[in-house]
Amino acid sequence: MTALEQSRHLATAIPGPRSEELLARKGAAVARGIGNTMPVYASRAFGGIVEDVDGNRLIDLGSGIAVTTVGNASPRVVAAVAEQAQHFTHTCFMVTPYEGYVAVAEALNRLTPGTGEKRSALFNSGSEAVENAVKIARTYTRKQAVVSFDHAYHGRTNLTMALTAKSMPYKHGFGPFAPEVYRAPLSYPFRDAEFGGKELATDGELAARRAITVIDKQVGADNLAAVIIEPIQGEGGFIVPAEGFLRTLLDWCRDNGVVFIADEVQTGFARTGAMFACEHEGIVPDLIVTAKGIAGGMPLSAVTGRAEIMDAPHVGGLGGTYGGNPVACAAALATIETIETDGLVERARQIETLMKDKLGRMQAEDDRIGDVRGRGAMIALELVKPGTTEPDAELTKAVSTAAHRAGVIVLTCGTFGNVLRFLPPLTISDDLLLDGLDVLAEALRTL
Repeated sequence: MTALEQSRHLATAIPGPRSEELLARKGAAVARGIGNTMPVYASRAFGGIVEDVDGNRLIDLGSGIAVTTVGNASPRVVAAVAEQAQHFTHTCFMVTPYEGYVAVAEALNRLTPGTGEKRSALFNSGSEAVENAVKIARTYTRKQAVVSFDHAYHGRTNLTMALTAKSMPYKHGFGPFAPEVYRAPLSYPFRDAEFGGKELATDGELAARRAITVIDKQVGADNLAAVIIEPIQGEGGFIVPAEGFLRTLLDWCRDNGVVFIADEVQTGFARTGAMFACEHEGIVPDLIVTAKGIAGGMPLSAVTGRAEIMDAPHVGGLGGTYGGNPVACAAALATIETIETDGLVERARQIETLMKDKLGRMQAEDDRIGDVRGRGAMIALELVKPGTTEPDAELTKAVSTAAHRAGVIVLTCGTFGNVLRFLPPLTISDDLLLDGLDVLAEALRTL
């Protein structure tokens, strides 16, 4: 592709006339339930820039929701996809298998936490991988119940909607949901400080004991197949549990024959300044679920874990027509090569330092910024009413809308709708990132 200039540029108002035309076509052709964060239509993208059909160049602080971690149209990914597509685009691994699937499984077994013998299985989406992780855990333990946590997001299929905490827009009107799903309290330091005091906010082990008490009372370990948790919550608000929370949960699971599933769909593949977020606390989950950043924009997901657990389902019990598509596998191998060769784990740490410095200075001058949190290139601002901890969803929406109009793609999240989240590609330049944050600061000042 022709090089795309890495700078913000507004050729028209947002949205421009061509995007307006496409918005009208979408309204007449696409189901109403498919929403859009921004009213613009992309024509091409590269690195940290998305260019729309009207020639506007937008700074990308969303990465397609943590998918284009290695940058959009990453050269190695583009080359790998083109080469594989020339050979064959599909055969179905369950019919006539191919080396790419095996190579991706080998890479995942090597990269994920833990040194024991592992196995992997490939699927299409994060939701599908979560469902399969639960299937595997239930088969292995011969138990049924599953526990997820407050503020969790695990997907939009029936079982993963049950695991997800937030009703609107993910669950509202779509029930009944899968049974034998229970919920426990998360460690949410910013809000735990308000309701449980400083000790609960800073002591992860104490917060875990609170959760374990709920699990024991509501479910009981004898009935519990798995606990599933995002090491850093995504849609729930980029919540980083207090240190020790994950470790204490994992220890309890090991002591009670419960499978510990880490949902690293959003946190995996260098996003948090480690290849996987579990590494920050040195924990080794029984099963780890990955997707999003795994394949540079191609649809692919995986479940990886201890061999004896992964091998529990009978032959033919796992799979799917498209799972581990050969083009997606080629993209995944190129993505992993890019992360390792180009030092993108370290780059994520550099982005964290830059962003937390800038956002921390903004917080010191603005009491509407209640919290700055996250790891690596997964950073968030929680916005509140001045001088309180009361969530301010209206301000959050207004800031994001102002940023969009100024040419910056930024996403919102959180159970209360009051979190601005930043997921820049790891290939973004410092100048581009700082320009995007300056736009955000100006939007906050103006509002």
